[in-house]
Amino acid sequence: MGVSTSVLVLNQNYEPLNVCNARRAFVLVDRGKAEVLEHGSAFLRSANASFLLPSVIRLIYLIKRPRPQMRLSRREVFNRDRHTCQYCGRRGQRDLTLDHVVPRHRGGRHTWDNLVTACKTCNHRKAGHTPQEAKMVLLKQPHQPHVNNYYVVYPYLRSEEGWRKFIPGWETAAEGFA
Repeated sequence: MGVSTSVLVLNQNYEPLNVCNARRAFVLVDRGKAEVLEHGSAFLRSANASFLLPSVIRLIYLIKRPRPQMRLSRREVFNRDRHTCQYCGRRGQRDLTLDHVVPRHRGGRHTWDNLVTACKTCNHRKAGHTPQEAKMVLLKQPHQPHVNNYYVVYPYLRSEEGWRKFIPGWETAAEGFA
């Protein structure tokens, strides 16, 4: 049926707003709230007709929304730190852990500014101490990554080639989110 197909939703000013399913996009277009900029290859069929599903739609009215925030997750911390231990500098996909710079039992919080990527060896060596107490130095101070309006769209750009022309500079920007 193709109704679970992803559709790029652009704001009135052509900035990416969201990704929704084809059924939701079809309803927005049908109610006059959006226009189709590009069709996909799937169809929505009813008893009497079949409709070509949209791939990219643009809202008729400008939607104001706050800047997107990156979710705090293990994967995103590893991506921010480029899969590199922030104590010894060793890179790798395996044996990486999350380390609380100020341990939680000492009042440290589970926030972007207190989490770093650490290899198992460094994390065990640091144990429940601060880096200063363990005589370890952070390569880079942890921080919350800044994201732009395209953050929501990047995971789809490898497979959705038709969307790329609506995302200026997608090749270089997507590398940071891969």
